Amino acid sequence: MSHSPHASSSNTALQISFLGIGLMGLPMVNRLLEAGFALTVWNRTPEKAAFFQGRARLAPSPEDAVDDADVVITMLENGAVVDAVLYQSDAISRLKPGALVLDMSSIEPAMARLHAQRVARQQGGYLDAPVSGGTRGAEAGSLSIMAGGSEDDFDRAERVFAAMGRATHIGPAGSGQLAKLANQAIVGITIGAVSEALLLAAKGGARPEKVREALLGGFAGSKILEQHGERMLERNFEPGAPARIQLKDLRMILDEARAEGLTLPLSQRVFEEYRALLASGNGEVDHSGLLLELERLNGVRLDMAANVDGES
Repeated sequence: MSHSPHASSSNTALQISFLGIGLMGLPMVNRLLEAGFALTVWNRTPEKAAFFQGRARLAPSPEDAVDDADVVITMLENGAVVDAVLYQSDAISRLKPGALVLDMSSIEPAMARLHAQRVARQQGGYLDAPVSGGTRGAEAGSLSIMAGGSEDDFDRAERVFAAMGRATHIGPAGSGQLAKLANQAIVGITIGAVSEALLLAAKGGARPEKVREALLGGFAGSKILEQHGERMLERNFEPGAPARIQLKDLRMILDEARAEGLTLPLSQRVFEEYRALLASGNGEVDHSGLLLELERLNGVRLDMAANVDGES
């Protein structure tokens, strides 16, 4: 029995197909099921989709998933994967007129605009709707959803989005992805700033956990300091969002900046730090694990004790 505030008998009439059952997709599907939506799920590795056996229909292929769906949601790793799964495979040609495609993956803004045109040729609606909030936000149904597309399509999608978080209509197709790039620039740069601040304080003899506590009450307070600062102090780098995904997003930020004739020095510097983090074999740690690269660079380690060099 659903306890979701969004559950509604009218939701059961809407057929949703969800493609991509990964770290984010799995809790997002859970939220949609709790809201009473009828779901079909598909994943490249069928074992992950099989988690929903008995609660959702398991589609054998993307083509099958798109067939008869009122709403098609993609939550895949990057633009190349979205393009291959839905558009190069021609699964999109199975889209019924009037159906909505909600791409909640993080992809290139230019690719989102191309996909919107392709869906329009099928007489469907399209929103690029990437999310922020990580796995915690996905589990809690509190994701920030940034949607690009028409106002009408946004209105139609709103009750679907409501099961997963809070949606904001940013502007035309592609602008949801631009908002996500803005988000990832702030996240990546701030993770770097928090890493440096905590290491600086600890190396000077301050207790880093107390520095974080004090800063949370001031102007430097942020979700990054709160959640990722805690991860750094506890050395919990189990991925909510893997570092390789942050690197991919920073690469997209710099590509978009070049296309717009902009120079973004902070994004460029943090991109290089994440690239070094991956080069040392840390692609699968959480993106807060950028601290590990800073520690490697300085030959010290951030510990809860004021002594940061790891000596007893």
